[in-house]
Amino acid sequence: MQLSTGEKSLPARLSIKKLSWLMGGRHIAPNLFALSVWGFVTGVAMVNYGLAAWQAVLISFLVYAGSLQLTVAPLMALNAPLWVVFFAAMIVNLRFIIFGASLYPYFRHFSVLRRMVAGYFLTDVGFVLFMNRFRAQRPGRIGMYYGYYMSASVLLWLVWQVSTVLGIYVGSYIPGSWSLEYAGVFTLLAIVIPMVRTHPMLVTVVAAGAASWVGQQLPFRLGLFMAIVVGVVAGVLAEKYGKQGRKTKKGGAK
Repeated sequence: MQLSTGEKSLPARLSIKKLSWLMGGRHIAPNLFALSVWGFVTGVAMVNYGLAAWQAVLISFLVYAGSLQLTVAPLMALNAPLWVVFFAAMIVNLRFIIFGASLYPYFRHFSVLRRMVAGYFLTDVGFVLFMNRFRAQRPGRIGMYYGYYMSASVLLWLVWQVSTVLGIYVGSYIPGSWSLEYAGVFTLLAIVIPMVRTHPMLVTVVAAGAASWVGQQLPFRLGLFMAIVVGVVAGVLAEKYGKQGRKTKKGGAK
């Protein structure tokens, strides 16, 4: 198995399993501070929406999804009908069907239980990190996939839960004039922007951002779902036609 430059810098005597766990933790580490800020802001927001501290903590551990937590918290605080809460949650988390389907080829060799555990820890950042590292499947790397994914995901989970719980119990002491919601937006931008390294990724981000802005007034956070669909379609088309353009140039050069 050939290793990349980043992988070669790790101790050569490590087994594939240990190597994968070290790599996952190492690659997620630069994003942890920004994610901790986002988790803290989420904890503060849930309390400000009127949820009791124990309810906010329970949601954080059971649901473990920042955007979903911020979606259902105000609905629960307003005693919205249960079907409304579930419908809004389903719309916000529909993107994980796409994420899960994309990860299945990498994890199909593992048991159902291990795949379910991986599903619980699935996040946007973890998914992008994994797919950027393993764009194409290689037989010699099957043993690395699960370890890499779980190492990054568990570390992210720990940081998120600690920061969220801190926000839940400290949030009541923070003045509303601080506008912490903007801090959450800026931290997400700090995570996303460095990941935009190719033309299709740039097209995806721009298209999804535009669709999200257009659909921000839609009920049940449908604007988020629309942004996901538009972003995925735009990215796929950009990659498809980008490859065709490169092939045409190569053919013309011959």
